[in-house]
Amino acid sequence: MTNSSAKKRNRALSLLLLATLSGGLLASCQQPPQEGNAPVRIGYSAWPGWFPWKVSEEKGLFEQAGVPVTLQWFDGYLDSINALNAGQLDCNSQTLGDTISSVAGGADLRVVLTNDNSTGNDQVIAAEGISSVADLQGKSVAAEEGTVDHYLLLLGLKQAGLSADDITFVPLETGAAAAAFAAAQVDAVGVFAPFTTQALKRSGSTTLFSSADFPGAISDHLVCRAEFVEKNPEQLQNVVNAWFATLAEIKAQPESSLAIMAERAGVSEAEYSEYDAGTTIFSLEDNRQAFQPGDTMQSLPFAAAQISDFLQEVGLAETPPDLTNLFDSRFVEAAK
Repeated sequence: MTNSSAKKRNRALSLLLLATLSGGLLASCQQPPQEGNAPVRIGYSAWPGWFPWKVSEEKGLFEQAGVPVTLQWFDGYLDSINALNAGQLDCNSQTLGDTISSVAGGADLRVVLTNDNSTGNDQVIAAEGISSVADLQGKSVAAEEGTVDHYLLLLGLKQAGLSADDITFVPLETGAAAAAFAAAQVDAVGVFAPFTTQALKRSGSTTLFSSADFPGAISDHLVCRAEFVEKNPEQLQNVVNAWFATLAEIKAQPESSLAIMAERAGVSEAEYSEYDAGTTIFSLEDNRQAFQPGDTMQSLPFAAAQISDFLQEVGLAETPPDLTNLFDSRFVEAAK
């Protein structure tokens, strides 16, 4: 893919959102929401906070919770977001920031569960000789446009007094971005685990900054279409129950669970274990606290307002999103 200037970035994202949401309106007319005993269609992609869903599937925990689930893997994270917006999924695993971007574009979504906070597993990694964010000026930086690590990149640039205009932004799918950086085709890259492992194999590379430098800025969730939530609350409750049963299973059977997650991630068990500190999995109590109003980034309503303002400031959201009904805490409140 050829380099794209920062000035073209906003238009490209706007067109993507328009196409995605237009497709979603059409698909929602063609595909009625899942109801009754139909399997709940859940999407997920490569992220340590979402690999536990594979444990849920492999160990029959959805069935034990009394809910049929079709778990759909996406090689590309953005593809999973597009599938949710197009009505091809009932729920998807995605970040709060990316969810707010979709809502700003017209999607009607509900955050029903917090999987985790990213506490270091989202990283901006640079080549040898680039030792500070200021050194990125004039350099080529790859990331998946409009998604979580593009957002992280812009946060880091702003903190250092720079903007998107100070770099040459190269929009690439996250896996392709990591590969391009490892092959020395770009000077820096914004990626999440497990793609961080691939990127850091480039000799002399180093992590300039990560989500650990922006506590609460990147939270990961189960996000569902509002129509599905309202028509299938019992199904969704059982999905949420299955998630917490999965966390208990991972704690009780760590070796077999680790093997499942590492295989899905495509890394060794030792490499997967290195992701632990960079992803803080939320307990049931953490979930209940996160949904409460507050004045720090630990509160989802507060974080959403802050993220919304920032996304509009940097052009990743063109209109103010309606956050009024975004968070639906009833399922974690009732979870077993």
